[in-house]
Amino acid sequence: MAKSEFEKMRDGSLYLPEDPAILAEQQIHMKLQYQYNNLEPGDPKQAAMLKKMFADCGEECYIEPPLHANWGGFHTHLGDRVYANFNLTLVDDADIYIGDDTMIGPNVNISTAGHPIWPAYRLKKYQHNQQVHIGKNCWLGANVTVLPGVTIGDNTVVGAGSVVTKDLPANVVAVGNPCRVLREINDHDRQYYYKDRRVDLDE
Repeated sequence: MAKSEFEKMRDGSLYLPEDPAILAEQQIHMKLQYQYNNLEPGDPKQAAMLKKMFADCGEECYIEPPLHANWGGFHTHLGDRVYANFNLTLVDDADIYIGDDTMIGPNVNISTAGHPIWPAYRLKKYQHNQQVHIGKNCWLGANVTVLPGVTIGDNTVVGAGSVVTKDLPANVVAVGNPCRVLREINDHDRQYYYKDRRVDLDE
């Protein structure tokens, strides 16, 4: 039996995103996103709306409106205490997984969708989607872009403006376009939180 366009959308195959059944389902989730984005600041309904919108939404998650997501978060899985600043864009046609305690800066774009390089396939509007996995306790700086199929390991920091085209390991600082590992997180980071400013905390 031939796969539906929706099934192909979910398994990484080439598919046609303008399939009527896909568009009808997508509209349901886009309307929920619209409602979320138009709640007043501090509205107690925000937490409940996130749990309704997202595939999984752990405890104490918060996304600053406006959120822009192809499926309103319906294919995105949030761990506990995930925070995202303004203008998070999720091209969530495939699954996006974001681990506990990860922080996301403003204007970050996490995309699962790609289009064929061969021109004739693009003319026919074909698309494919690949999952994105972001680990626990990561920090994605402002204006980071994460491309389809990428995995980012636990505790990793991605510098502002970076374009993550390939997997990043755990416990590193990575920057640039394309994003590359700059260094491992080390004891200096435990002692200094910004340039020469020393940490003065009871650990």
